[in-house]
Amino acid sequence: MAARIDHLVTSGTFALDGGTWDVDNNVWIVGDDTEAIVVDAAHDADAIAAALGGRRLVAIVSTHAHNDHIDAAPALAARTGAPILLHGDDLPLWKQTHPERSPDRELTDGQVITVAGTELTVLHTPGHAPGAVCLYAPGLGTVFTGDTLFQGGPGATGRSFSDFPTIVDSIRDRLLTLPPETVVRTGHGDSTTIGAEAPHLDEWIARGH
Repeated sequence: MAARIDHLVTSGTFALDGGTWDVDNNVWIVGDDTEAIVVDAAHDADAIAAALGGRRLVAIVSTHAHNDHIDAAPALAARTGAPILLHGDDLPLWKQTHPERSPDRELTDGQVITVAGTELTVLHTPGHAPGAVCLYAPGLGTVFTGDTLFQGGPGATGRSFSDFPTIVDSIRDRLLTLPPETVVRTGHGDSTTIGAEAPHLDEWIARGH
């Protein structure tokens, strides 16, 4: 059976630099009826486990270490035995949320994660966070972008550990080079496509946000 993508929205808070905001997060589950990976274990380990059903969880992949994308990861790992994967450059952010529990494995640029016969390639896309990554699954015609690229532009870069020129470079060099029909599945909000976002790069740069 070919891999499919299941989508779950969980709600909680995002906290950084002394501020707290209510947020809804996209949780993506990629797999078949037997095994799966979770992209961003946000807020609610029980809800994510229920969506998994009886499938074996191969890995919990974190697109970056802002608390709203990793807060449920240790609980889900404890419940399923799955390892937590995070790019090493985001360890300082991770430790703000989980000082007593480290990720299990390090994500690296170009690494390939295979689940249900489907390959997802790790693209290091810093800017929103130093260790931000996207997961490109050409066989599914999609890229999971976390908070790097949204419908309408780049992720926020106004807080600690972020940088606007860096995120623009990441999007230009790593994402907008993907086929235009590639579906962009984001960390928050609606999906889009590479082709829909590519024409607006200069506009984003002019806005400088």
